[in-house]
Formats: sequence, C-alpha cells, structure tokens
Amino acid sequence: MSLRSNINRRGFLSVGALTGLGLTLGDYFRIQQAQAEQKHYDFIPAKAKSIIHIFLPGGIAHQETFDPKPYSPIEYRGEMGVIPTKIPGEVFCETLPQTAQIADKITVIRSFSHGEAAHERGTHNMFTGSRPSPALVYPSMGSVVSHEYGPRENLPPYVCIPNAPNEYAGPGYLSSSFGPFSLGADPASQGFTVRDLNLPNGVDAGRFERRRSALDAVNDYFAKKEKADTLDAMNTFYDRAYSLISSEKARAAFDIAAEPEAIRNEYGMHEAGQRMLMARRLVAAGVRFVSLTYGGWDMHTNITAGMRGAMPAFDQAFATLIRDLDRTGLLSETLVLVSSEFGRTPKINGTAGRDHWPKVFSVVLAGGGIKQGMIYGQSNAVASEPEKDEMDPGDLATTIFYQLGIIADKELMAPGDRPIEIVDGGKVRKELLV
Repeated sequence: MSLRSNINRRGFLSVGALTGLGLTLGDYFRIQQAQAEQKHYDFIPAKAKSIIHIFLPGGIAHQETFDPKPYSPIEYRGEMGVIPTKIPGEVFCETLPQTAQIADKITVIRSFSHGEAAHERGTHNMFTGSRPSPALVYPSMGSVVSHEYGPRENLPPYVCIPNAPNEYAGPGYLSSSFGPFSLGADPASQGFTVRDLNLPNGVDAGRFERRRSALDAVNDYFAKKEKADTLDAMNTFYDRAYSLISSEKARAAFDIAAEPEAIRNEYGMHEAGQRMLMARRLVAAGVRFVSLTYGGWDMHTNITAGMRGAMPAFDQAFATLIRDLDRTGLLSETLVLVSSEFGRTPKINGTAGRDHWPKVFSVVLAGGGIKQGMIYGQSNAVASEPEKDEMDPGDLATTIFYQLGIIADKELMAPGDRPIEIVDGGKVRKELLV
C-alpha cells in the first residue's frame, strides 16, 4: 500500500490548517514518510549477537522427545518412558537424559503449528518464517542476517555445517552473495579440513597478492562491460574468500583439531557432537548465523528403534553445547534454535512408526535473551493439536530477528523492484523474552 493511500480526509484537513504556518504538502509527505520509517525501521538493541540453528531434517517426533504423553493410551504415547527434568513437574522422553539436566537453561515451545505436511514446504516455513509462494522463494533467516549485517572478524556472516541442507537455506530472492558459506566436509570426519581455505602448494603470500591484483583488474574490466547479480555475487565471494585465506584468526576458527581432546569427547566424537562444537567455535570467533543439520527423522516405521539409535548423540551434543556456551559466557549472546520441518502423527501407525504431522510439534530455544527453564504453550492430551498459546513460523522468525535487532516487517527488494517484508504478519512473542 502506498503512503498516499493512507492519507485520509482528516489528514488533508490537517495539512490545510498547517499550511498557514509554512507547512507545505511536500513537507507533510516527508513527515509521514519519516514517521513510517520510524515505526517500521526503528533501532532495536540486539540481545543476541549470533544464532546457532540446529535443524533435524525429516520431521522429528515431539512425543519421543520434548512433549511425551505418559498418560495417554499406548497407541498414542508409544513404547518409551519419561524422565524428570530440571524444570519442576515437567518431563521429557527417556531419549533425552542429558538434555533433561540442562532443561533449566532452555525454553521448549510445545504448541508450534503450521499447515504444511510436505517436507519441502515445511522446511521452507522453518528456514524463512514464511509460507511457500509460487511467485518467489523467500530468503532464509541466515541470508537475511547476512544481508542486514554482513561479515564480522573477516568471517562469513552465515555458515552451514557441513553443507547447505536444502535450497531454502539459501538467499531466495536476495542476491546470491548473501548465501551461506558451506564447510564442504563433516567436522567429524578423519583429517577434516575446510575446502579452499588454505593457499595451494607453491603459492606464498606474495604470489597470492599478485594473483589477487590481476584478478581485480580482470573483474574491473568485466564489471564495466556488464552489470549482473552473478558478477556482484562473485566479487563478494572472492572478497570474502581472500579475507578468510589472509586472516590467520579467521582460518583458526575452523580448526576443530585445536580444541582440547577432553572438550571434543565431551561433545562426542560423532556427527552431532563435532558439528555442534564447530558451531560453538564459529560463533565465538564472530560468525553471526550458523546452521547445522543432524540425523534423519522421517521415521514412518519402527520409531522406537530409530529414536534409540539416533537420539543419544544428539542428546549428548546438545546438552554439552548449552553447558559449554553457559560456562564460557556465550549463552547470553548466542541464541540457539532446535527445529524440524514438522512433528509426527499422534497415533502410532501400522508399521510401528509415525507419519507427517504439522498441526502441533515442539521447538526449542535457548540463550540470546530467551527465558530459561520455561515450557511455553501446550498440546492436547494426545499431542494432536495446540491447546494453549499456539505459535507459528512467522512469530518464531519475527521473535528471533527482534533479538538480533532486525525489524521483521522491514521491506527488502525482490526481483522487479518489489518491496517484500522480511516476514509478513509475524509478531514478537515477548513472553518468551527476558
């Protein structure tokens, strides 16, 4: 809606009354514009400096993790038991014994809901905070942070571990220069190194600078001949790559082997542990947004065995991450998000598994100005729908951006010079905030 379409008859009468005092119609529109910008783009003090987004692809069951239903019939509750937590009177599933011991440091949202039961569409919701659109792909939260803030300490603003898990983790309608930097290898693998981070054999610092000068000359020539997003993005990628390669401090952030063996073992020498440890190293060094994936949770069959096999590594790594961030003083400025594209059906199916269920599931937040030791919202007795304080991806993304100092209804430019709000219609859930 244009600014002028918001001017009503009362507004024009006010202008008429004020023109005798020297206020022109142009002055009026400038005042209105300033007020609009003040309303939408006012500065928000950031509570969080960085984000760690732990994404559990496939749709993890809320019943077998953060929202068990021990008093419902067995065909709903499943075969697993529960374990008490550090939150008085609250239990988690028995799959989370270590996480139960740090529950007083986290907030569990048990009333999360959206309407997308397909993996791709549910994933779009959770990475962008927006419903899928046939007209455009929205930027991921990480790409928005990259766009709004840029690099810090010569490090990429947005990193994916080990790789971007899907297209919705990317820049969407923004320039590809705001896409994630992917490690290209798993930190848990033997001899792990980040691809293209070191100088090639036989190339010393002097030769490196000469190559860069030559490349800059070529880039300048082509930039004068053609203006395109691909060229701008490539220049941005090269600049960031040079910053990484030339900064010893930046390269050191990716050197997980520099961690003491005791710390690596505390996290666990497995994918979950080393990915979360790498995430902690990166936010400590200055990366603004780290997105990592672990596991495959699309358990349509034999969910009990599947959860017992996959959850111990996650439980160990996540509990250690929260403890480590807390003891190093990083938890207060690092917001941790655990999410999945949806939950699982309230009733066990005919193959002892659970199917896709977006009507209600659980999301976990910690740090970065989020309240501690809190259960927010509630699902009903069989975990089939929200019963209290329903929350959706728009509200989640808007709240996360708020903690980072970003106004979620700020408009970014999509192709065709279309202004698009970062998140359309979300609200800050201040009851989650300290």
